Order: sequence, then C-alpha cells, then structure tokens
Amino acid sequence: MSNDLQQLFENNARWAEAINEEDPTFFAKLAKQQTPEYLWIGCSDARVPANEIVGMLPGDLFVHRNVANVVLHTDLNCLSVIQYAVDVLKVKHILVTGHYGCGGVRASMRDDQLGLIDGWLRTIRDLYYEHRDHISTFATEEEQVDRMCELNVIQQVANVSHTSIVQNAWHRGQALSVHGCIYGIKDGIWKDLNVTISGPEQVPPQYRLRPQRSV
Repeated sequence: MSNDLQQLFENNARWAEAINEEDPTFFAKLAKQQTPEYLWIGCSDARVPANEIVGMLPGDLFVHRNVANVVLHTDLNCLSVIQYAVDVLKVKHILVTGHYGCGGVRASMRDDQLGLIDGWLRTIRDLYYEHRDHISTFATEEEQVDRMCELNVIQQVANVSHTSIVQNAWHRGQALSVHGCIYGIKDGIWKDLNVTISGPEQVPPQYRLRPQRSV
C-alpha cells in the first residue's frame, strides 16, 4: 500500500475514534437507517464538502455531485438520485448548491477545448450566450464568472422543478422545496439565492405536467 493511501486510512481511524468517543452509539444508529431530509446537488470541486459546509453528520444529507452542479434531463445518474431521494427517502428539501469561482462555469465562458467535459458544460455555455449582455456589465472576469455561477444555480433549480419526479411528488401532496444556494470558497459562507420553488404554481405553465392517469 502506498504511503499516500496509508495516511488516508490512518486519518479515517482517528476520525472514527473521535466520533465514537463523542457518541458510542453513533455508527450503530447510522447503520440501521438513512432518513435524511435534504438532497444536496453540488459541484465535484474538492473544496466544497457538502456535510461540513452545513454542519451535518453522515446520514443527514443525501448527496449528488458533478462538475458545475448541472441537472440534465438526459442524465440518468442525477435523475436516479433525485427519484430515490424524493420517492423513497422522502426528502423535504433539494439544495442545488453552486460555488463562486467554479472552474466548470469558467470553462464554459472560454473558447479553450478541454475534451469530453466540453459537451457536459454545453448547457452552461448556452446559458452564458443567452445572458451575455447582462454578464458584460460586470467589470472583471471574476465578477462575470461569479454572476454566471449564480445564474447556473438558478437554471438548475428550474431544471429540477421541471422533472416529473418533483412534480409528481407535489401532485401527491408531498412537502418538497427546491432551493438555490451558492458557496463562497474565499469566505466559507453558504448563501440562499432566494429562488425556492415549493409547488407547481411557481413553475412556468409550459413546464407544468398534469398528474398521471391511473391505468
């Protein structure tokens, strides 16, 4: 085993020991059930640790992460996570969380060719083109990137709310809200973008789906 991995295993042993000292029953309780009230959809960036940001322990947060926290209607991985979280775990909140200075968002605003990731980021590039006049009003590239990070979160909140998974939950009377938040790597602050969607009446008419008819 490499020294690098050995260090990780040693870190894990210390972490588990510290948790056990604080609460000897913690892992026993954790093994019996998973009842999180929150689904976190965030960026893969290593500087954005979901549980730590919101001060939650394992078991409190169901997590899905990908580059630039994108929700695509063709991404079966992300949709499967949402479906399991909503239909099985019955989460009450979906937290779409971006972060300022996101490398994926920055890449979508440039003409560099990076490879397979270019296709993944295409919808953010489209969003940037749509808002190019607004973005150009910001003086520096950093400010432009940060504003695009916010706009990307807002779009992904809309994408989540447009899924049949979320809308069927609302049709069932299930309490479910989709929130848009953003994290500042420079200051550690997690901020609400105030774009919460909690029911179909907040979804534009062209994206609303009727309840399924029983067969």
